[in-house]
Amino acid sequence: MLTVLLAVALTVLLTTVSLIAFRQFSITTAKDHVRTVADLVRVSLTEAMINGSIDKRQQMLLRIASVDGLLEARVVRGEGVTKEYGQGLESEQAVDAIERDVLKTGIPYFEMTDALEMPIFRGTIPFIATDSGNPNCLQCHHVQKGRVLGAVTVLLSVSHLRNKALLTILIMTIIVAVFALVITSLFRRQIIPVVRMAQDVQKVVAKARDGDFSHRIRFYNSQETIRIARDLNRLMIHLEQSLGNISQDVAKLIQYDLKGNTNLLSTTIEMVDTLVQVSQFKQAIEEDRTRREVYGRMARVLTDQFNVHHFSIYEVSANTNHMRPVIVDGDSTKSCQWCNPGILSQADACRAQRTGHAIDSVETPYLCDMFEGRGEGVLEEAEHICLPVIHSGSVGSVIQIVTERKHGRMFQLLVPFIKVYLRESASVVEAKKLLDTLRKSALTDALTGLHNRRYLEEYVEAMVAMANRKGHRISVLMMDLDHFKEVNDTYGHDAGDVVLKTLARTLEKQVRTSDMVIRYGGEEFMVILQESDTYSGDRVAEKIRAAVEAAEMTIPGGVLKKTISIGVSRFPTDGNEFWEVAKYADLALYKAKSEGRNRVMIYQKDICMVP
Repeated sequence: MLTVLLAVALTVLLTTVSLIAFRQFSITTAKDHVRTVADLVRVSLTEAMINGSIDKRQQMLLRIASVDGLLEARVVRGEGVTKEYGQGLESEQAVDAIERDVLKTGIPYFEMTDALEMPIFRGTIPFIATDSGNPNCLQCHHVQKGRVLGAVTVLLSVSHLRNKALLTILIMTIIVAVFALVITSLFRRQIIPVVRMAQDVQKVVAKARDGDFSHRIRFYNSQETIRIARDLNRLMIHLEQSLGNISQDVAKLIQYDLKGNTNLLSTTIEMVDTLVQVSQFKQAIEEDRTRREVYGRMARVLTDQFNVHHFSIYEVSANTNHMRPVIVDGDSTKSCQWCNPGILSQADACRAQRTGHAIDSVETPYLCDMFEGRGEGVLEEAEHICLPVIHSGSVGSVIQIVTERKHGRMFQLLVPFIKVYLRESASVVEAKKLLDTLRKSALTDALTGLHNRRYLEEYVEAMVAMANRKGHRISVLMMDLDHFKEVNDTYGHDAGDVVLKTLARTLEKQVRTSDMVIRYGGEEFMVILQESDTYSGDRVAEKIRAAVEAAEMTIPGGVLKKTISIGVSRFPTDGNEFWEVAKYADLALYKAKSEGRNRVMIYQKDICMVP
C-alpha cells in the first residue's frame, strides 16, 4: 500500500509538473511565433510601401494567415497613421478593446484561450516608430520617434502543441507507472518477509507477555530475517525452559498445582511475590511476643492480602480435646460463630481437626455437619474451606474461610498461597506455645497449680501502677497452715501434698477469679485482692479461715481437719511500697500464730488486734 501510494503520488506530481511545464513551453513558443509573424507582417508592409503595392496588403495578410497553425493576421492603424493616410481598409478599422489598449500603451498583449476543442493563442504586437534601419519608419511617416504606428493581431492554434504535450506526458506517465510497478514489485519482495516476520514477532511477544513462551517465528527467505527468527526462537525456548523450571520449583515450595495454567510469567511473579511476603511475614511473627499477636497478624493477612472478611481461627488443645476461637471475622472477642459450638468442648467433632485434611465444601457441599453458616455477615449459600495447621504431628489450629458459593472458586485458587503463610506460621506458633508453657510452668507451682512467688515478682509492678492510677486499695493476706509439719511427720509427705492441694482448691473457691492466690513457700500462701465497699481483706480472710476449718482433707488412711492463721495488711494504707506492706502482713500472721493460731490478725502500727 505504501509503495502504491508513493507511485501514484509520484505519477500525479510528475504529470502536474509536466502539464504546467508544457503549458509554459507552449505559451513561450506561441509568443515567439506571434513575434515572428508580426515581424514578417511589418517587413512585408514596408516592402509594399517601397514597391508601391501597399493597396494589396490584404492579400499579403491572407497569404500569411494560410500558414499551418496561423488562424488570422490583421493590422490596425494607429492614430498618427490614420491622420496621415486615412482610415485604411475596413478590416483595419475594426479595433477591439485590446488593440486600443496596445495602441495606447505600446505594450504587447498575449492571451491563451484554453478551449476544449481548439486552444487559441492571441498576440497583439505594436509597431513602434524608430529611426533605425534603411528605410526607417520616420522616412515614410511624419510622427515622432517612439509613437505607435499600428499593431498586428495574430491568432495561433496551439492544438498541435497541446497534442504533442499530452502524448509526451502520457508516454512519461506510462514510463513512470511501469517503473513504479517494477520498484513496487522489487520492494514488495524485499519488505514482505520483514513485515510478516515483524507480525510474527508481535504475536510471539504478545503471547510471551501473557506468559506463553511456546510460540515460534517462521523462517523467511532473507538472511536478516532468518538470523532474527533463529535468535528470537532460541530466546523463547530458553525462557520457556528456564521459567518453566523456576515455576515448577517455586510451585513445589508453595505446593501449587500448575496444571492448566498457561500464564507462567504472571503465575511465577505471583508465587515469588508471595514467597517474599511470606518471608517478611515470618520475620515479623518471629519477633512477636505472644502467639496471640501471631494469630492477629495472620488475621490481617487474610483480610488485607486475600480479601477474606469472614473467617475463624481456632486453637486446638490436644490434652483436653477442646478448641477455642482465637479470632472470628477479625475480632478477637467473638465466640464460635460459623460452626456448631459443640466443637469447642469436643474438638474431634471438627472434621478438619479430626482428619488433618483440608475440608472444602465448595468442592463437596455439606461435607462437615458442624458447619452452620450462620454468622453476623449475610451470605448467600455460605460455604467454607477449613485448613488444619499441623503442630508436632497433630492439628494445632484450624483456619476456617467462609464465603458465598459464587465466590468459592476464587478462594480455592487462593488456598495454596494461604497455606504457605500457615506452614510458615506453624513452627512459630508452636515455638511460642512451648515458650508459653515453659513460662507458665516457671510461674506456676507444680504441686498446687497456683501462681508462685516468681509470678508475683514479675507482675507486682504492673499491679501497683494500676492501683495507684485508679486509686484502688489492695489487701494482702499472708496465711500459714497450722501445725503442718505434724502432717508430714505423722502421715508422710504424700499426705502433706494432699493437704496442700486441698488447701489450694479451698482458697480458690473463696476468692474471685480476679484475685491472685499464690503459694508463697512451703505451707505459706498469699492472697492479693482489690478491695471494695462490700469486699474487704478482713472479711475474705475470715471467710477463708472458716472454710479451711470446716474442710475435710482425705488422705491415705483417714480424714484430716486443719486450721489456718492469717495476717492482713493494706496497700497503700499501711505503706507506700508493696513489699513493705507484704512484710506487715507477715508480721500480722506471726502475731496471729503467737496468740493461739486459727485466727485473722489485721496489721496495726502499734498493735495487731483480732477483728
